[in-house]
Amino acid sequence: MLERARDGSGGAMLLLGGPGTGKTALLDFAAARADDFVVLRTAGVETESHLSFSGLHSLLRPVKESSAQLPRPQAAVLRKALELGVTDGGLALAAAVLDLLSMVAAHKPVLACVDDLHQLDAASREALFFTARRLAGERVALLFAAHDDRTVPGGIPVRVLDRLCPAEARELVDDLVPLGLGEDLRASLDRIARGNPLALTELVGSLSPGQMAGTSAPPDSLPRGGRLWQAYTRRLARLDADARHLLLLIAADPELDTATLVRLAEPRCALLTLEPAESAGIVRAAGDRYHFTEPAMGSVVYSSASLARRRAAHRLLAGVLDPDHQRLRRAWHRAVALDGPGEVLAGELATAAEAASSHGCHPEPFLALERAAELTEDGDLKASRLAAAARHASISGHPQRARSLLARLSCLTVPAKMRGQTELLHGSLELLAGETGNAHDRFLAAAGWLLDRDRALGVRALVRAAEAGYLAGDNQRFFAIARRAAALRRPDESGTTQLMFEYLAGMAATFRGEHAEAADPLRRVLRLAPSVRGPAMLVWAGVASLLLGEDAHALMLATRAVENARGRGVASALPQLLEAVIHAEIWMGRYASVAANAIEGLRLAQETGQLNTAGHHLAWLALTAAVQGDEETCRIRAGAALEMADAHGLGVAGALGNWALAHLDLAAGRAEDAANRLRKQRRNGHVVVRVMATPIFIEAAARTGEREQAMSALRVLDRWADSTRSPDRLALAARCHALLAGPGEAEELFRHALDLHHRGSCEFETARTQLLFGSALRRERHPGAAREHLRSALETFERLGARLWIDQTRGELRAAGQAVRSTCPRKADQLTAQQFQIARMVAEGATNREVAAQLFLSPRTVEHHLRNIFAKLGIRSRVELARLLS
Repeated sequence: MLERARDGSGGAMLLLGGPGTGKTALLDFAAARADDFVVLRTAGVETESHLSFSGLHSLLRPVKESSAQLPRPQAAVLRKALELGVTDGGLALAAAVLDLLSMVAAHKPVLACVDDLHQLDAASREALFFTARRLAGERVALLFAAHDDRTVPGGIPVRVLDRLCPAEARELVDDLVPLGLGEDLRASLDRIARGNPLALTELVGSLSPGQMAGTSAPPDSLPRGGRLWQAYTRRLARLDADARHLLLLIAADPELDTATLVRLAEPRCALLTLEPAESAGIVRAAGDRYHFTEPAMGSVVYSSASLARRRAAHRLLAGVLDPDHQRLRRAWHRAVALDGPGEVLAGELATAAEAASSHGCHPEPFLALERAAELTEDGDLKASRLAAAARHASISGHPQRARSLLARLSCLTVPAKMRGQTELLHGSLELLAGETGNAHDRFLAAAGWLLDRDRALGVRALVRAAEAGYLAGDNQRFFAIARRAAALRRPDESGTTQLMFEYLAGMAATFRGEHAEAADPLRRVLRLAPSVRGPAMLVWAGVASLLLGEDAHALMLATRAVENARGRGVASALPQLLEAVIHAEIWMGRYASVAANAIEGLRLAQETGQLNTAGHHLAWLALTAAVQGDEETCRIRAGAALEMADAHGLGVAGALGNWALAHLDLAAGRAEDAANRLRKQRRNGHVVVRVMATPIFIEAAARTGEREQAMSALRVLDRWADSTRSPDRLALAARCHALLAGPGEAEELFRHALDLHHRGSCEFETARTQLLFGSALRRERHPGAAREHLRSALETFERLGARLWIDQTRGELRAAGQAVRSTCPRKADQLTAQQFQIARMVAEGATNREVAAQLFLSPRTVEHHLRNIFAKLGIRSRVELARLLS
């Protein structure tokens, strides 16, 4: 807009957005960029909105003296308006404003910024709108900012300021707190701010040391007295008492339907009372409910009301809710209103909370149980309710709230069984965001308290302790727990405990490389799985399926676990359950689906404060970037995963990150780097990932002449592949044998590998074998046979977007005597893999925000890449990009 104004083709724009969305910041930005302009600024003021032309008086005051150069009639009418606030009507005044700005712009271009347009007096607005529609040939830019467009006629372009997307919100918080915030605290702030930049800024500024450290409960509303709080309260103050009463009822119960609200409104006030609130953009009707347009407004409405008014509202709500079908809501309102003896109210609320679903209900069970604990006098019962509140907070994805609730238990005497349960919860929270070693110790402590009191829960604690060792890559801890579990077994175990004991036995045998011995307990896990319930049992059965080579069955079980958790509203479990889905999809070569699930898992892990799980998903995303040949993204994501692995003892994340980087090295032709990277991991790395990465290591070692090490690794791979009888795994082993075979032996082994691949499901690995076979045939001077396999590999790699493997295959085809035409214009070959991916999406019509959401980048980063793309390709617009890539 400023560039066009400099060139004599001015115009106007309206920036539209609620309080705190950045309208004023953008006006400031425009003014700072317009250092060669005459900059005029004003803002609507509510107390002056009744004074005609007060807005024009403020805006034009710096250039008022220039009005003397206008024709005398225009100068007179403008002076009369600005000094007396009156006009004779007609076009004279509006034309005078336009001509004055045009005259000033003859010397320097003009930028006029009008903030809070909705509060500007009507007469000034009309004159400025007239001017805004007539700037086409002028060196004038007119920039408005308003909460809504109800006061703006057509003909003026509108730019709505959206909320910050998650990546942008992270950037803002990182700018505000360079040392960073915990993921669970970030998630709590995001739930309040909902992408409002001022809300985020003020929330971060209000954090206490305890909240920053994660030991105190996070904020639950905007800071009282902040700019956004004041902006909201000013809007509320314009409403009458009856409207504010109805808004308080809506804020006190987000599930309040319109029919119930009508009942509550009579006889005190009619529902029409809410019309001013709707007109002011405070609430909107959607379906059978009213919602606050700005999510944070509800907490301001509620918190700014007096305690007496809040209790009265809750008492009123409790009186109209059904005690049978709306039990939890009714008990909550009674408890907050103190509508009865405290112990009675606490009992009602705790019973209702434990019976309620944790998915989307109001109030959330952890809040209800926390309130019940506050009303409870008995020490043991109070502790029990606080512990239950912490458990529900963890399940629903509020780990910092769970920690603060557990911290309150330290002041109470906790019964022995409950002590074990709280240790189990401490371990779970530590495993999500702390150190795996601490989690392991917490789980073992929980098992010590629980095995004699709640056997099934005690055995689960042992399994979780073993999993903590697994995630750390510490096999010795896993073996120790498996031995302890074997000694504890009894003939009369329940189905659930039997499954857990068999799972530990099968996993321990697998980690020892005793695959034949592992098969029986793993198969018993699969037989027991249909008789037990819960997502964790399905995941353990899925892991057993994977170790037995039954990938499709493992994917089915993991998918069922995810669906089960979604149906139960167990938000905290989803990031980990999605990892189980990803494990199966990796073996099946479904990399696009792996990327989609890892992006969702990363987002959910960040939203629910699961830093360690986020590290695993970053590593999976690094691997998919390596497959696609996107070096920049792979290194960024793998680096982040390795950093988390070092800080939190995450052997799995570290091993996955190294695997991704080794894959990238091999795809880019850096075989020695790939071999060195995986050689270190083989000495001290996670055993399962080590075996999964073995084909990459063998290929890299074969290329660098390290035959002895490659043969040693192949013996390990053979034992596992033979025990599973999986065509995909056997094909990988056969391919590795072909790479290490002597003269005249490789061809038969490659053909055997391809036969096995065709019985399996992994297209990517099939194409990799075809590439290696074609390369071997070319070197043995069979170019015709080589081209057949190489063309098939190229077709698969191009379909999967595996750019570095495409480049290798094209090189082999050219060496085999076939001319290869690039599938993209030559100029586009200058782009990096990520730049090419972004260019493709933009050429297909995606916005920067849509590209950012799909690639888990910020729109600002996408914009940066797009500028570099345009520069490399020598183009200036999206239209040219679409034409170039069509």
